[in-house]
Amino acid sequence: MEKKAPWFYLILLILAGEAVFILPFVLPRIFRSTVLDVFALNNTQLGLCFSLYGVVALVSYLFGGPLADKYPPRKLIAVALWMTSIGGLVFAKFPSFGHLQFLYGYWGFTTIFLFWAPMIKATRVWGGDKSQGKAFGLLDGGRGLTGALFGLLGVLIFSFFLGEEVDASSLAERREAFQYVIYISCLIIAFIGVLVWLFMKSGVDESKILVERISKKEIGTVLKIPSVWLLMIIILCAYVGYKITDIISQYANEVMLYDEVKAAQTGTLFQFLRPATGILVGLVVDRFRITLWLVYSFAACVIGGILFGSGIIGPSTTMLFFLSVVVVAAGVYAARALYFGVMQKGKIPLTLTGTAVGLISIIGYTPDIFAGPAYGMLLDAHRGEELGHQNVFWMLTAFSVVGGIAALVYHRIYGRTN
Repeated sequence: MEKKAPWFYLILLILAGEAVFILPFVLPRIFRSTVLDVFALNNTQLGLCFSLYGVVALVSYLFGGPLADKYPPRKLIAVALWMTSIGGLVFAKFPSFGHLQFLYGYWGFTTIFLFWAPMIKATRVWGGDKSQGKAFGLLDGGRGLTGALFGLLGVLIFSFFLGEEVDASSLAERREAFQYVIYISCLIIAFIGVLVWLFMKSGVDESKILVERISKKEIGTVLKIPSVWLLMIIILCAYVGYKITDIISQYANEVMLYDEVKAAQTGTLFQFLRPATGILVGLVVDRFRITLWLVYSFAACVIGGILFGSGIIGPSTTMLFFLSVVVVAAGVYAARALYFGVMQKGKIPLTLTGTAVGLISIIGYTPDIFAGPAYGMLLDAHRGEELGHQNVFWMLTAFSVVGGIAALVYHRIYGRTN
């Protein structure tokens, strides 16, 4: 590469990287109890919406990955943001369950086909040969900060229009307050798209990071790389953990007995742990073995999963609750910050990053299909009870053990190579 992409390139990438997921995922994570009420859904139905998203995303990963190796990331990302924002206008009308499923399928296309692989490739470009850990750590940490700020803004807007009597508010009042949250989110997402289109230029010779066409030969080359198959397993297990964090605010509401605003504030606090983890990991990991840190992240997930799954956390153990939240956050968010950061160690060519990301993601992000319904059914089997939440965290523990083993194998194969 002739020169490194500037800092504002990474900043715009960070803003776009989280903004595109605000509507389908961040708002339902922070306002989960509210979303269930205003859309008249149960946990399983919301999980099925996530599943339809995952099915469409699965196809989008396959075809969108090679697209990122042929066209500049800037234009693909901007269009994805605008299309996602348009979907938010439908979301704000509180569509029926059937229409909501269709909307999530649409978002599965807009947030993945034109967006996901370009984002990962652009991050590799910014990181260069020596700063992959920094690039991906700052990306995920920055995305986490963006999501947390969106969440904080959403909580403030929601609280403002709801007034002081949160528990006494009617369903209609909560619907109206949440509608303002959605509309403002749409405007911000569209504006970030404009900034990306105009200013996210890397300064790197694009002929060195793009290919004229993707053929079966290139796909075959990627599939012969062992690290690609290991990353499929690692990302799948880490992503199950990330999906399960959707229930933190619901846990606060149903088990810790917080009201909806306090539960949303807890969800927002969890979001702020993501940038803290990602930025810390990004700043220090390139000085150590990035593959070994990936192993440690899964170990933290196992510990946190056991703490929640054991049932020792309840209304009388506030400090233990927040300590356990921190442990889970550290594990889940460190894994997210690192699993694409080890691609260079795994000897995956930069020019074929998009194709590799597409193929890896076909398996790695299948939790978008099954994780939501799985933990939704576990929760609905014991609705409002602690046992349902315990079972979800045992699910986290099991997948984290498998992911940790795969990460250890990856470390043994690639951890000592330059």
